[in-house]
Amino acid sequence: MKIKWLNVWIAAFLAPTVLVLALFYIVPIGTVLVTGFMEWDGLRAPEFNGLNNYIHLITYDNTFFIALRNILLWSLMAATLHVGFGTLVAFVLYKKHIGWRFVRGVFMVPMVISAAAWAIIYKLFFNDEIGILNHMIRSIGFSDFHVNWFFDSPASFFAITLTWLFYAVYVTLIVYNDLMAIPKEVHEAALLDGASEWGMIRHINLPLVKKAIGTGIILSVTARIAGFEEVALTSRGGPGNDTYNITLMLYDGIVNYNYGYANAAATIMILLGILVLLLINRVFKMNESTY
Repeated sequence: MKIKWLNVWIAAFLAPTVLVLALFYIVPIGTVLVTGFMEWDGLRAPEFNGLNNYIHLITYDNTFFIALRNILLWSLMAATLHVGFGTLVAFVLYKKHIGWRFVRGVFMVPMVISAAAWAIIYKLFFNDEIGILNHMIRSIGFSDFHVNWFFDSPASFFAITLTWLFYAVYVTLIVYNDLMAIPKEVHEAALLDGASEWGMIRHINLPLVKKAIGTGIILSVTARIAGFEEVALTSRGGPGNDTYNITLMLYDGIVNYNYGYANAAATIMILLGILVLLLINRVFKMNESTY
C-alpha cells in the first residue's frame, strides 16, 4: 500500500515536467518531422507530398551541398579552434595569475551581447570604409588595401568565421568548472611523485575535464548547425552561395510560405545534431565515470 502511494506521489511530481516536455518539445518536433513530408503554406491544410520537399531541398541549385560543406568546415573549426581556445583560457584562468579576475570579467562581456547585436558589431568592424580592421591594415603601410569582407569571396567565409571563433565563453565556463572540481589531493599526490607542470596538465587535468570538453564540442558544433544571425545579418549567404547554410534554407522556406520545405530543412538540422551528439558521446565516452 505504501509503495503504491509512493508511486502516485512520484507520478504527481513528474507530471508537470512531462507535460511541459510534451507541449514545448515533443509535439513541435513531431510536427516538424511529419510536415516535412507535406506541402503546407500555413493557410490551407497540409497535404502529403512524399519526399518532394527533400528532393527539392537537395537538388535545387546545388545550394544544399554548399550549405552542408560550410557547416562541415565551420563544425571542424568549432570543434578544434573554438573549443581549443575556450579550453586554453579556462586553463590560464585556473592558474590564477595576476589580473585573472579582470581577464575573466572582460572575457565574459560577450555573454551579455545578443548574437544579432554581435553580428552588427562585426559588420561595422569589417566595413571597408569605416571598419577598424581595414583602417589598421592601411595605417601600417598597405594604403591600397580594400576588401569588402562580407561581400568578397572567399573573405566572406573567414569574416563570418571570425564573428564566433573566439566567442567561446561557455566552453571556458564548463571546462573551468570541471578544473575547479578536481580534488587538491590528486595534484598533491602527483607533485609528491615528481610530476611536472606539463605532466599534470597532460595526465591529470585534461583527462579529468574531457567530458567538459566533449560537452563544449557538442554545444559549439550544434550552434554552427543552427547558426543564423551571424550569416543572415552580414553576408546573407553570399557572395553567391559562399556562406549559405541550412538555416537560411529554412528561413527562405518560411518567408515564401513553404512550411513543408522549411520543416524538411529543420529535420536535416535535427538529424545532424543527433549525429553530433552520438559521435561525441562515443568518442569522449560521456557515459563512463570520470573518477
